Amino acid sequence: MQVIDGTLQDLKNIHFKWSKNIKPVASVKDGEIISVLIPESSTMQVREDWTVEDLKRMNVSILDAAVGPIYVEGAKESQVLRVDILDIQVGSWGWSSSEKSAPLIRDRFEDNLVIWSLKNNFAESRSSFLKGTRIPLNPFLGVMGVAPKKGEYSTYPPDYFGGNMDNKLLTAGSSLFLPIGVEGALFSVADPHAAQGDGEAGNTGLETSATAILRLSVDASRKSIRYPRALAKINEQEHLVTMGIRRDLYEASKIAMEEMIEELSESGYSDAEAYMLCSLVGDLKISELVDEPNHVVTMTVPRGLLRK
Repeated sequence: MQVIDGTLQDLKNIHFKWSKNIKPVASVKDGEIISVLIPESSTMQVREDWTVEDLKRMNVSILDAAVGPIYVEGAKESQVLRVDILDIQVGSWGWSSSEKSAPLIRDRFEDNLVIWSLKNNFAESRSSFLKGTRIPLNPFLGVMGVAPKKGEYSTYPPDYFGGNMDNKLLTAGSSLFLPIGVEGALFSVADPHAAQGDGEAGNTGLETSATAILRLSVDASRKSIRYPRALAKINEQEHLVTMGIRRDLYEASKIAMEEMIEELSESGYSDAEAYMLCSLVGDLKISELVDEPNHVVTMTVPRGLLRK
């Protein structure tokens, strides 16, 4: 199995923008399984002995470094890249911060930093802040995306090609579908989380390093898509997942619903039927709120309810 290491001290194999002009660090065959070593979102700056004072010296220009790009042989523009997340193994510790400048509630709370121990499927605070709180682990990959067809984009906000979606449904066992904009797709991955609530409302999730086992393949059975989609389990039931990514939450919600209508049409529903079905069994949630300027709204529909 090919191993792509994004945790090297010389920052080899990582990048800080989405662009078709970045040279691939690896090439994989269609359907190949790979192992990716992914740094936490500070790109190896935060240490286990850090305190809140250390946050002041963080270099924000190297946050959310993405491991890649990875060239997928046979991938062509307008096709769909399927990313099967086979396994995610997180590190032994992680961190979370809340900052006075955080987008949702500004200037009310002072900066805080918590270092967590990750063991036995739970996170426990090592400090007096949140002492005694045990958070169940739910590892997922916050950043996954492909190179855009045109332009260059920061790795910080999400966009139509994926990126920093911070969608907690993208755990081991789920599959992500991304719209390919360039030859080879140029896939990258970053920002593992050991846990996070929908929206990541307070600024960060439980940031940690991880080793992810991924299968990258071109999904020839799918028509071209405009925004990321997924298959994911919620309470042990497989769900169709669509995402809308926009600055305006209402517009993002509309896109997520339109994408689900299109997804349901693949199962034989008319657009009008799909529209009503979305209202009856579809759930809309804010998946990402703080990675400005764009936000992610997700719609999910239980796959088992669809007619055969």
